[in-house]
Amino acid sequence: MKLAKRLESLMLGLAATVATSLAGAPAWAQQPASTATGTYHAATGGTGGPTPHELNLQPAATQIASEIYSLHNWMMIVCLIIFVAVFGVMFYSIFKHRKSVGHKAATFHESTAVEIAWTVVPFLIVIGMALPATRTVVGMKDTSNADITIKATGMQWKWGYDYLNGEGEGISFISNLATPRSQIGSPGVEPTEKRGENYLIEVDNEVVVPVHKKIRIVTTANDVIHAWMIPAFGVKQDAIPGFVRDTWFKSEHTGVFRGNCAELCGKEHAFMPIVVRVVTADEYTAWVDKKKKEMAALADDPNKTWTIDELKTKGEKVYTANCAVCHQANGKGVPNAFAPLDGSEVVNGPKAPQIDVLLHGKKSGNYPAEMPAWKQLSDTDIAAVITYTRNNWSNKPEQNIVQPAEIVAARK
Repeated sequence: MKLAKRLESLMLGLAATVATSLAGAPAWAQQPASTATGTYHAATGGTGGPTPHELNLQPAATQIASEIYSLHNWMMIVCLIIFVAVFGVMFYSIFKHRKSVGHKAATFHESTAVEIAWTVVPFLIVIGMALPATRTVVGMKDTSNADITIKATGMQWKWGYDYLNGEGEGISFISNLATPRSQIGSPGVEPTEKRGENYLIEVDNEVVVPVHKKIRIVTTANDVIHAWMIPAFGVKQDAIPGFVRDTWFKSEHTGVFRGNCAELCGKEHAFMPIVVRVVTADEYTAWVDKKKKEMAALADDPNKTWTIDELKTKGEKVYTANCAVCHQANGKGVPNAFAPLDGSEVVNGPKAPQIDVLLHGKKSGNYPAEMPAWKQLSDTDIAAVITYTRNNWSNKPEQNIVQPAEIVAARK
């Protein structure tokens, strides 16, 4: 009797702990997201990402994430009750009917009642858990009637975004990790700069969307499998080369939301974060206007003839942002992984093969890593980075120029 009372006390204590935990969760994470108010920053310490020492899920910012949060807690409680009940009965039986107090093992065969009970009860438990989970999963897959559609293209190791439909259609940009290498360091080399608040979860170009609008995310990749994930949205969708997948979210809060590529995609997997900034409708319209003006200003005339100094200056910036992570700033590459450009036969040979590699990609010779296509870069950017590599390090100096018009011709 004492053991039974202790088990009962333990179960009541665990239930009270769970109830206290749920009561301590943010108010808007316990209720449907559509009724919650305020900005996300207040709930995440200002970062919009993971909170140090947090043991629970990130606070939900969408209806789907709120349902996932509730399902998680509900199923944890069910599993906890089953665990306590099964092991409680087992340990009680072992202790109460032990041989040392005179009990003898009973000899009996099957019991129809027991057989029915342990078949029906688990079935009912599974159904009780599956029904609400299925409703949420079906809701997660319903990408119809989206207000804005954005294509997210995973690449080693950054994200490319294209606004396909809705307000902002035509906007396109690359989103790179913004944390400087001086904060990261390298194998055997300590960081030379203090790490910032958003270390490894900050980017140079954020995805901007309006609040209370359904955003469809179309995912694909141009090299290996990546995954687009924002925990606060309850979103994780693989980005697979040659396939188009989709997911969606509708944030009920303004603020910044951070995630990462959630599929192991290579050497710099940890360095391709995702940042979504949710703003008001007016702020979004202003951002769209500003972004389109920026794109128009950067849209260089492909027929312009550039000087070698102009191309090298521009090419260095393009190389640093897109190429240095694999081929290194010194052009030496990474042994047994990424081909060197310093002294490369392709870089020092005819221009056409190098242009073709940039536009269409290729297997990097004897190296295991595949060279992805970079056709998403502008004609001027491709011409500039090729000119930079052909006139840098120990490669052929001067007058080895590629003009944007040559890239335009190669695309046809």
